[in-house]
Amino acid sequence: MTAAGFVRYNGEYRIWGANMIGIAVLCAGFRMRGLAALAGLGMLSAAIGPSSASAAVQAGAAAETGSAAARPATTPSVVPAPASLRLTSGGAFSITRTTEIVVRPDSVDAVRVGEHLASLLRPSTGYPVPVTVAAGPGPSGAIILDPAGSDGLGAEGYTLTVDAGNATLTGHGAQGLFRAAQTLRQLLPPTMEADTVQPGPWAVPGVEISDAPRFGYRGAMLDVSRHFFSVDEVRRYIDLAAMYKINVLHLHLSDDQGWRIAIDSWPRLATYGGSTEVGGGPGGYYTKADYASIVAYAAERYITVVPEIDMPGHTNAALASYAELNCDGVAPPLYTGTDVGFSSLCIDKAITYDFVDDVIAELAAMTPGDHVHMGGDEAHATTPEDYQTFLGRVFPIVGAQGKRVMGWQEIAAGPLPPGAVTQYWGTGDARSADLTRLAVQKGARVVMSPANRAYLDMKYNRSTPYGLTWAGYTSVKKSYAWDPASQVAGVGESDIAGVEAPLWSETIDDIDKAEFMAYPRLPGIAEIGWSPASTHDWNDYRNRLADQGPRWDIMGVDYYRAPDVPWR
Repeated sequence: MTAAGFVRYNGEYRIWGANMIGIAVLCAGFRMRGLAALAGLGMLSAAIGPSSASAAVQAGAAAETGSAAARPATTPSVVPAPASLRLTSGGAFSITRTTEIVVRPDSVDAVRVGEHLASLLRPSTGYPVPVTVAAGPGPSGAIILDPAGSDGLGAEGYTLTVDAGNATLTGHGAQGLFRAAQTLRQLLPPTMEADTVQPGPWAVPGVEISDAPRFGYRGAMLDVSRHFFSVDEVRRYIDLAAMYKINVLHLHLSDDQGWRIAIDSWPRLATYGGSTEVGGGPGGYYTKADYASIVAYAAERYITVVPEIDMPGHTNAALASYAELNCDGVAPPLYTGTDVGFSSLCIDKAITYDFVDDVIAELAAMTPGDHVHMGGDEAHATTPEDYQTFLGRVFPIVGAQGKRVMGWQEIAAGPLPPGAVTQYWGTGDARSADLTRLAVQKGARVVMSPANRAYLDMKYNRSTPYGLTWAGYTSVKKSYAWDPASQVAGVGESDIAGVEAPLWSETIDDIDKAEFMAYPRLPGIAEIGWSPASTHDWNDYRNRLADQGPRWDIMGVDYYRAPDVPWR
């Protein structure tokens, strides 16, 4: 089999001279870079490595210019856009009462993916959809999950081939199968999301898809400090994000307004520091069992949890809980406002570093992922000299617990250790750009979260009922129309670990409001992180996005019906 190149046609990428587009990445001789070891709970370390095999797919189409034509009505609508998708003449595959999910043997994780897919299909179809394990090609009429694909697919890459006989999902391990299952899900009618039996039919169009992510890190941040979100609400946020191939949940666990994770050695952090929130509500916190359940739930969906304990600023909840953490030994009152930059740990006190060591040690023990986020932003109450001193003391503490440092762009001022990741939150300003270039010069990689593009708490427009405006209004189009590799001059594709969409919760006090601000913008950020840059086209995307609306309606997602999207 040969492949002479990639050609764009009606918004799709096709291979001339290839018999099976489903293994296009392989036939072109491409290989994954930096993601081959990504698996299970250890996936974040590889996720922040160099960009993945989809770089090869984009390279084949990079020379093309101009906007994509409007998508034909018959083109399957998938978000994020697959690296390569084409309709075939093999006929549609129908899920019927006799359909089973057949998993190739010797993969417990692949069986779990099969069970997860079956759990999505059973309520709406009313069919039993058994999951069986068998060798060989599998029976006709089955959904086949094959985790034994070539390692050239990488950990998240997959192929999906659908014809009248079968739907075959292939990955190099279970994680790729899980991503493929999310694509298969979107190829089915939106009614498959219902939790009661629907009439069907349950047809999947004949397609050949070959797909892999552009960036290994594709995150969603949820601020549970300003307003507390229950375990069930966090799980709901995870489920929706997983549909769009998000693979990192960044939990902002501490701030001036609330401390949200139990620390045995410092119990008042949670019981007292977590007892309120913005506006004076009851707050709340996660027990260690709660946190473990969130981590496990996310891992089942191949999402890594990155916990954040913000320091040395954004620490009033901790300072209020323990007087000895304050330079004057006096605990301030709990804080329920929304100002920033007024609090700081006492840099000169030895107990400060005992506190940090204890907190990081307990958090690291609960967190299977490789990185701990130490915040580091808006430390206005800390002098630059003290800030440098603090970073120099804290970075080794994180490393001693077997974790790598992650923090907001400001931590570039410190002696960044190997494997560090900084998070850009600027709006195109010179200071943010300088810090980001400095981080790269020191060997760090960057997660891009420009506040005027990726912050989900920014209002859509003047009439948005909640949210903030300090970074400007951010329409659905604006949140989609940017490229991570062109945000900061001198910081290119290879310097970037990926993208993240933070949702700060000063004005967001329940999951419905969170969903309203995240949807439809979070899927766009997910596409920026997953799909080849050459596929990013607003006219094409807004049509595919519109097809998500009926799905969200059935799922009860309280999304914003942006006027520039032709909702179905």
